[in-house]
Amino acid sequence: MKKRTKRVVGGLVLAAGSIGALGALLIKKSNSYKRVPAEDVWARPGMLVTFRAELMPGRERAARTFKVSEILPSGRVLLHGTGGEHTEKEFEAI
Repeated sequence: MKKRTKRVVGGLVLAAGSIGALGALLIKKSNSYKRVPAEDVWARPGMLVTFRAELMPGRERAARTFKVSEILPSGRVLLHGTGGEHTEKEFEAI
């Protein structure tokens, strides 16, 4: 190829890469983290939740029950008396 053709093709490749990166950035921004609506939350602060028996075998229901202290934006909860974040799947259905 001639030198001029190589430059044109190189410019087109650079432009295509830039458009692809810009498109990825726009998609990421449009799908950015969305907060869980307050009316559609599975638990509330102060609510009692019970771990499934499979997760805490050999313990009575009262020993598997904890109070929700805080709901995180991701939908996970923090509990009084335990460490870490917990998801809805870890608890018995209400």
